[in-house]
Amino acid sequence: MGYFGPERRIHRIFITRNTEYHMRQRTCVRIRDRQSGRWVENHRALNLIMTGSYPFGSSDSDINLSDVPEIGECVFFNANGIDLITSPVLAIERPSRDVVRTQYPAQS
Repeated sequence: MGYFGPERRIHRIFITRNTEYHMRQRTCVRIRDRQSGRWVENHRALNLIMTGSYPFGSSDSDINLSDVPEIGECVFFNANGIDLITSPVLAIERPSRDVVRTQYPAQS
């Protein structure tokens, strides 16, 4: 038997070709470069809120402002006048508890 209730986990990683976007709920809390494996401290998406998904190759009118991106879609961030769209998501994973405890900023 498994748990069949609503999703309760708040951390996920959206993996694109070059970047891992580490999310807490809808906020980007960490970013890692996939080639070097290093955390990126000055990326524009840090601390931005994911506002929806964007089908790759679509027009601006196709932004879905309520959905969490699926494989093949782009993550759309918007906050403080900044719009940022990632490359298509290749995978969605869960971070280990160790990464959340040691690498993510404390929850406020």
